[in-house]
Amino acid sequence: MSVVTSLIPPQAPPPAPAQPYTLSRFFGSVALGIWLALAVGIFLTVVDGWDPDKFAKYGPSYLSGLGVTLLLVSLSVTLGALVSLPIAFARMSKNKVLSWLAYGYVYFFRGTPLLTQLFLVYYGLGSFSAELKALGLWGFFRDAWNCALLTFTLNTAAYQAEILRGAIESVPRGQHEGAASLGLPKRVTFFKVILPQALIVALRPYGNEIILMIKGSAIVAIVTVFDLMGETRRAFSRTFDYQTYLWAALLYLMIVEIIRNLWAWFEARLTRHLKR
Repeated sequence: MSVVTSLIPPQAPPPAPAQPYTLSRFFGSVALGIWLALAVGIFLTVVDGWDPDKFAKYGPSYLSGLGVTLLLVSLSVTLGALVSLPIAFARMSKNKVLSWLAYGYVYFFRGTPLLTQLFLVYYGLGSFSAELKALGLWGFFRDAWNCALLTFTLNTAAYQAEILRGAIESVPRGQHEGAASLGLPKRVTFFKVILPQALIVALRPYGNEIILMIKGSAIVAIVTVFDLMGETRRAFSRTFDYQTYLWAALLYLMIVEIIRNLWAWFEARLTRHLKR
């Protein structure tokens, strides 16, 4: 009886089955062609109407507005993160009074438009100027920048509190029991065991919240804060050139894309031990 010692040489994979050209594929190709034609048309229009003098004149203003936008968003997100901690703990508290107060706060700021909240702070509290002057707070609330920062902080704190609460509650109960079996105090258990795992879960929602705040920050131009959109409105009012808004759109897109890539790198770096 002979024994075969040679291996079968590697074979090419079988050919992929032919895909029929259906009606849905036809309409998809037509839609893609239309979008590509529109993109090319917009690009050619922009190139044809490009005015370097306007760009040189208003470019520094755009950079100044971009700095205001980034400062406003970074401060509001940071302060909102600090405010969200006690709100998240109150939401998880067994004390019904604290829990319902935190729930009402989150429900209001997540259930109403950010623009409405900004108007309530800027115009609504401005109606009580006499009372605010008596309390020594009018110097703060008469500045549109301060009102925008306060509104954004309160708004993002509500969203961050829910993100943090959901992430903490997603940690398996066994982690608490394991830490208790080792005799770890509750404070050490929370900060050394529970919170690090919760933050990994909350990473992506936090990144989405930052991106949403950047895009939502454009509304502060309505209350005379000269952020990126405020500078865009001022440039358009003097030139009546639609490209001023296109420049702003490209800058917003650039910021969002940079943050998205940085956050993806940050998430991959922190979760590298979870990859197999």
